Amino acid sequence: MTATKNLKAIDSSGDRPVGSRSVSDRIAAGKALRQQVKRSDHAIYHPPTNREDPIAILEAQATTRLPDLVPIRYARMLTSPFAFLRGSAAVMIQDIAPAPTTGLTVQACGDMHVSNFGVFASAERSLVFAINDFDETYVGAWEWDLKRLVASAVVAGQFLGGNRVLCETAVRAVVQSYRQHLHEYANLGYLDLWYANITEADLLQALPPESHKKATQILTKARQRTHLQVLEKMTDLIDNQQHIVEAPPLVIRAQTIRGQEASVETIKQLIQDYLGSLSSDRRFLVSRYRILDVARKVVGVGSVGTRCWVAYLQGIDASDPLFLQIKEAQPSVLAPHTEILCNYRLPDDHQGHRVVTGQRLIQGAPDIFLGWGVQDGIHYYIRQLRDMKGGVKLEPGKFQVANLPDYCGLCGWALALAHAKSGDAAMLAGYIGENAALDDALVKFAFAYADQTEQDYDRLAAAAKQGRIQVASEF
Repeated sequence: MTATKNLKAIDSSGDRPVGSRSVSDRIAAGKALRQQVKRSDHAIYHPPTNREDPIAILEAQATTRLPDLVPIRYARMLTSPFAFLRGSAAVMIQDIAPAPTTGLTVQACGDMHVSNFGVFASAERSLVFAINDFDETYVGAWEWDLKRLVASAVVAGQFLGGNRVLCETAVRAVVQSYRQHLHEYANLGYLDLWYANITEADLLQALPPESHKKATQILTKARQRTHLQVLEKMTDLIDNQQHIVEAPPLVIRAQTIRGQEASVETIKQLIQDYLGSLSSDRRFLVSRYRILDVARKVVGVGSVGTRCWVAYLQGIDASDPLFLQIKEAQPSVLAPHTEILCNYRLPDDHQGHRVVTGQRLIQGAPDIFLGWGVQDGIHYYIRQLRDMKGGVKLEPGKFQVANLPDYCGLCGWALALAHAKSGDAAMLAGYIGENAALDDALVKFAFAYADQTEQDYDRLAAAAKQGRIQVASEF
């Protein structure tokens, strides 16, 4: 049984399905929750006196990861406080889970930050904007996602050189957009909500005219990111056979590390298990391809050290490639904290299934090849490596910090849609209200947690200097 099978849409009394109550009644029920948890309460962040050492949390995670890749994870996290935040979802949930919540649950992303959004192709080959990382997805408090997102807006803004005013504007853009769109979604029928997404036209309409040129460039580049482009960039012809090009330590063919983790044969076995998770039509489609090569590829920040493979498959000929990303799924960092919300821990006996089900619930237009499998007791989820995917790079010199508030408004919108799809938009809208009370509270929280992130980043740097952790020179 997966965690999402336990996700029930119920009112605040916990005994009646939301479908049996009117929208206005559910909005009123959400508003009544302010008597239990004031919106101003969300401003508070005081680290406990017995706060767990953040470096110890990261070290505990490292025990379940490939030892030779852990130093790369630390190296990537040490590039900036924003990179540290991206890699430390386990630290942040320890800090915020004990805070009061309304008790309203959603299928939470679990690792919500401003770099976890982008554009990708729907099954109909249209570009949509949405959340794009689901490794930590789990049933959780909506507040957890929103708090992590606003904190990331401040940390990213500071990393990009923005001043306090700009960072506050970015936070307010997140919360205002989240609030306004939840009110819109509260009145949608369930089928309309299920099919709702943020289209290319929606995205351009939401951005100011001066941002359209850059946005159009990103969209155009995303359309060019196809399997043929991956073929050109990642493979080369060797002995009359296309092979994935190695770039150690980030890309290493399974043949090179054979006997340690995987081989083409073991990945073939995993693919067979994965086929069972697909519908019959998609199973037939994948079965027409044959695997030519497999490589381990290091991706992301927080997930570095988990097993991640790229499988190169071919259809009718070399002009018909398919690249699948096969990524290890470990237990969500949210899982130990669900007892706070549910009085019990939700079962999830297959972590890959958990990720896939969560993505299908909240993304709106998932990859047609999305599925899961297990090999040697390790859980994986599988998706296309690249299918018209694109996004912004929040790095100095690559992103204009003045555009951060507009971008953050899009992030708030995408998060509202995800929570509306998997939770009760009417009750959430009722609690949040239509004024800036929650906006004001989360501005205070975001800056307080940004300070905490800076301190934790300094701790990680000190741990590296003292030799407590090993840091890679190549990452």
